[in-house]
Order: sequence, then C-alpha cells, then structure tokens
Amino acid sequence: MSQEKVNTITPCLWFDDRAEEAANFYTSLFEASAVNDTSYYGEAGYEVHRHEAGTVLTVDFELFGQPFMILNGVPNFTFTPAISFFVNCQTVEEVDELWAKFSEGGTPLMPLDSYPFSEKYGWIQDKYGLSWQLILREEEIDQKIVPSLMFVGEQAGRAEEAINFYAEVFENSKIGDIARYGAGQEPNEEGTVMYADFTLMNQRFAAMDSAQGHAFTFNEAVSLVVNCQTQAEIDDYWEKLSAYPDAEQCGWLKDKFGVSWQIIPENIGKLFSDHHSERYGRVMNAMLKMKKMDIKALEDAYRGKPVAK
Repeated sequence: MSQEKVNTITPCLWFDDRAEEAANFYTSLFEASAVNDTSYYGEAGYEVHRHEAGTVLTVDFELFGQPFMILNGVPNFTFTPAISFFVNCQTVEEVDELWAKFSEGGTPLMPLDSYPFSEKYGWIQDKYGLSWQLILREEEIDQKIVPSLMFVGEQAGRAEEAINFYAEVFENSKIGDIARYGAGQEPNEEGTVMYADFTLMNQRFAAMDSAQGHAFTFNEAVSLVVNCQTQAEIDDYWEKLSAYPDAEQCGWLKDKFGVSWQIIPENIGKLFSDHHSERYGRVMNAMLKMKKMDIKALEDAYRGKPVAK
C-alpha cells in the first residue's frame, strides 16, 4: 500500500533570535491557531549557525490551518513586501481589529480604506517587518491566510510565467482567476498581472506584478518549505526548481524568479529531535556538507553508520 502524500508547502520566516516571541505574537492574533513544535540547536555546527546549544532553532505553528515555520538564524536577511500574507476577513470589525493589532509598532504600506476591489483593505508591515494584506471578503472563504508573491524590479511582468511554471512543478495545482493591468496603468505593462490566485499541492497562493520603483525583491527572509517522503521527490523538485548553484546549501535553493525554497525530508524533525544526543551532532555535521538533501546519508548519520567512501 502506498503512503499518503505529504501535502505541505510551509512558509519559513527567518528571524534573529526572536522565534518564540514572534510565534507567540502571531498565534495570539488569530483564533484556531497554535504553536505545534519547537526544536533546538545542539553543539554541532556552531561555527556556521553561531547559536549556543539549547537555544531555539525552529518553531512550527499554524494560523487557521496555514502552517508556518520560524527559523532563528544569523542576521543576514530582512523581510520585504515581495512575499506577504493575505488575511481573508469576513467582517469589517475583523479587519479593523487585526489592523489595530498589526499597527502596534507596524508600518502601513497601503492605508486601510475602501478600494475598487474591496470595501475594506489595507497592507501593513508588522513590528517585525513581515507584510500582511488584510481584506474583507464576504463570500465563503476556503483558506483564511494566503501567501502572496509580488514580482518587482527585474522580475516585474513575470508573475504569470511563474504561476504556470509552479503549476507544472507541483501536483494538485490549478490556476484560478487572473486580473490584468489595462491600458493607461503605467508603469505596469498592459496585460501583466494585477492579481492572480492559484493552487499548489491543494494550497492557495496569490501573485501580482508591480513595475513601480520598489527597492526590494525576493530574498531568503521568507522561503517556502516542501516536505518530501522520498529521495526521488527531492531530486525531482531540485532539478526543476534550482536555478542558482551558488544559492544551494543544506536543502535551500533559489528558483529562476529569485524565490527561495527548502526541499527537505518529511522526517527531518525526527532526525534532529534530540539536540543533546551524539546523533544530533552526526546529522547536523552531515547536513552542513550537503547542498541537496540526501535522505539515506542523513538517516545513516542518525543511526551512526559509517559514511560511505
């Protein structure tokens, strides 16, 4: 009997030693939300990750069923609006309440107001710099929180290309409605994507183009984690997605649009489950030598088997 497909694409948020604080903050904002798991650094790999043993490595949490991961890393990356998160609200009061909470230490990017596409909408960076788009949708909602990709700078005008590409890479995918810029909406080129929704592995995403003079683009501050059951899956995603060899490290890659992905085994949590143990050190040291994840090599390290020559 074949195993059921692991069906997650999880946004990973890169934080600087504030993972627990941030996870508690986000789960306090939304009902039906919870912190699910926390992992910790061990002694191995300190020269790379620069974190003392016992400090938080990752926190897994969910908001209305949308999984998230927060990673405590070195301070290399800063959140940008290139990847943001729509929050589909069903009442004006819900929009106003969330806007007030995100506004504490946050920065509005588009004011909370009435727009042609929604009676109530606003775009805001929270106190950590992560971007949220709060929108009133009175129709039935099947996914409360939707990751959104904005294609700017050299990537502006490529949103539709990216949607088609991702739909080919991932199964259980579907391209939904696409609203396009019309004539006279410069600097955006006529026909490029004003807003589009699409589905990957049964999860909803959004995309848009913006040819405005934005001084940011995609970076590793928000990456997308794909959990894989087999080496064949890892190999397949890696071959299709990776476009910048210099960006390949420890399961991370960058696609041709500049979006960062982590292609990892679904049992990675088990392999790193005990940061006090010698096996944690063996697995960490094995992983730090990898670009693409090798499940057998990681499991061999976990079990203490000799490394193949």
